[in-house]
Amino acid sequence: MTEESQTAPRTLALFNSLTRQIEPFRPVHAGEARVYSCGPTVYNYPHIGNMRAYVFADILGRTLSHKGYRLTHVINITDVGHLTDDADAGEDKMEKMAKAQSQSIWDIAAHYTQAYWADIAALNIRQPAKWSIATDYVPQMIAFAEKIAPAHCYELESGLYFDVASVADYGRLARAVTDEGEGRIEAVEGKRNAADFAIWRKTPAGETRQMEWDSPWGKGAPGWHLECSVMSGDLLGFPFDIHTGGIDHREIHHPNEIAQNQAFCCAGSLDSAANSGANMWLHNNFLVERSGKMSKSSGEFLRLQLLIDRGYHPLAYRLMCLQAHYRSELEFSWEGLGAALTRLKRMILAAERLKDVAPGDARHPKLTPMLNAFEAAIGDDLNTAVALTALEDVLFAKKVDLSAKRAAVAVMDDVLGLGLLSVERRDLRLRPRHATVAEAEIEGVLEQRRLARAEKDFAASDALREQLVAAGVEVMDGDPLGWEWVPE
Repeated sequence: MTEESQTAPRTLALFNSLTRQIEPFRPVHAGEARVYSCGPTVYNYPHIGNMRAYVFADILGRTLSHKGYRLTHVINITDVGHLTDDADAGEDKMEKMAKAQSQSIWDIAAHYTQAYWADIAALNIRQPAKWSIATDYVPQMIAFAEKIAPAHCYELESGLYFDVASVADYGRLARAVTDEGEGRIEAVEGKRNAADFAIWRKTPAGETRQMEWDSPWGKGAPGWHLECSVMSGDLLGFPFDIHTGGIDHREIHHPNEIAQNQAFCCAGSLDSAANSGANMWLHNNFLVERSGKMSKSSGEFLRLQLLIDRGYHPLAYRLMCLQAHYRSELEFSWEGLGAALTRLKRMILAAERLKDVAPGDARHPKLTPMLNAFEAAIGDDLNTAVALTALEDVLFAKKVDLSAKRAAVAVMDDVLGLGLLSVERRDLRLRPRHATVAEAEIEGVLEQRRLARAEKDFAASDALREQLVAAGVEVMDGDPLGWEWVPE
């Protein structure tokens, strides 16, 4: 039996937000996949809704690698230019936080970049080929703006603005249908069109910014939209394959990037997706949290560390993301996170007996349909929910050679990134912040309970169990782990 008949074809189709269609992935450069993902503005800790975008981008990158493409993935770090309103209005987020904390803006950027990278590692997100830092590319941004300014920009007292009427099909990505187009963009006296946006913001007279540079339009700083056009084009070349981001970017930020890319490349209509700068634009949907604690203005907002503090392993959140399609809204609840943690524990426990087994040939007759189902699911616009089911089918398959099972799990988990063959079940036992009992004390009570049970003193055994339950500890008779913290 040939290899081709053993496994499903490694095809990949993705939903292109620009065309609103699922399309086969066809690389610009044979054998390569070049991907740019909009990264964080490092003025505060990312919340878990932000991190969903990077779990999605990681799955995309892992899938492209799995399909045999040589991946070049770039994620930017925005440390200048992003205003407090994504619609091109308000104060600079970085400057505002620096003032609020009485710190250097450079220190603010360094601190929150490190915090973001820590979350990336905790969620088992692979490192991209390049982290591009916005302030490292200011000279290139000025050069880019100089090239497009004569035909596409005009200068006002507050800065250099892009005339959206100067390119074809502005707003097609967002499906803007009104005369005003992106009407939420800041109203500035003298703008030709409501949707026109800043390429370069001049420092107001009498003010000094912590981050400002000399330019042909005066001292100031680049606009937020400019940096992504410059860094993606500089590092990947136009057109590249895929641009990713959250669905909120689809309405303003990415249409503005596309307009700049069209202007820079002297490209025409968006009937050809390549004229947008990328062949495909992919967007993940929102994480919805009904209590309102997703917002960073809400105080103790939902960041990854809060989940850890309450006793939930970060990989449980990764699994929670994978249980929904990336283009679907995902509702967050503590109950849902707890269910994901339970599912993850079950999967890791099933994988434990495979860790010391030498990998064999994954193409076992009983596993082939499961591998084919996995390939079909992941190739169908990254359908991770179905792919997870296929992985579980392999994990719990009976009467299958363990070496074949290990090989199949390794292949599938390399795409899903749950660390099933490296993470120990004990690693998932995180001490919640509310816990007051020490682990040594827990072990001591369990030993007392063991002795009570040996003496058939079940009343004492039950009392000791209730003592641990009251301390937030679950007793697991017959389980080698013995006990588990109960998350908040």
